[in-house]
Amino acid sequence: MKSRVFFSPCMTEALYLEATEEREFEATVERVVDDRVVLDRTLFYPEGGGQPFDTGVFEVDGETWNVTDVQKKDTVYHTVDGTPPEAGTTVTGRIDWDRRYAHMQYHTAQHLLSAVLLDEYDASTTGNQLYTDRARIDCAYERFTDEEFAHIESVMNDRIEDGLEVTWYELDREEAESSLDPERTRIHLLPESIREIRIVEIEAFDKTACAGTHVRRTDELGEFRITGRETKGSDEERLKFVLD
Repeated sequence: MKSRVFFSPCMTEALYLEATEEREFEATVERVVDDRVVLDRTLFYPEGGGQPFDTGVFEVDGETWNVTDVQKKDTVYHTVDGTPPEAGTTVTGRIDWDRRYAHMQYHTAQHLLSAVLLDEYDASTTGNQLYTDRARIDCAYERFTDEEFAHIESVMNDRIEDGLEVTWYELDREEAESSLDPERTRIHLLPESIREIRIVEIEAFDKTACAGTHVRRTDELGEFRITGRETKGSDEERLKFVLD
């Protein structure tokens, strides 16, 4: 099948980074590549950083397309079913809010857990993956005991119940590198070309570089519970958890 390509100098405006609680938006189709649509702005989160992509729909004059995949390369590409709307079309986009909100909860919980593991056990996070009903985190620690698991759960649920405020903002890279804890922010992992760093802060406990979506307060998370573990090597463990 031959690609239908309409070029545009515009980059997609990432509404999902600031308007994280919005569920509907209007945008213009900038170009189309096969079954992928590029918009001038979007609320659809593209897969990355352990957070899955958003799903939802586009609507134009009563016609509906399901958005089945969202990826960010040079810009954000939305994969749709059927023949995509043409370049220049104004579409209404609606994200699947239940799916998005679950990702926001689990991503925030992962940040909180990373802070707890670093504070309590000097165990830095080496990877993570979120889903709508569970998550996992890899950390640099040989092996947790059952007593340590119980302690982690207790500390996590105390911080959740405290209703800590969660905020996000941008900092100049030099300021972020000079003023924030590198073990928490891990800014050194970002390409040098990125000069503005998006920081996600959990009140009084954590500041880290992140381009994901998050809830506004920790008491939106529900009860934290560890469900399993995997040994990933001599000095790394994978913890699995859910939010009840």
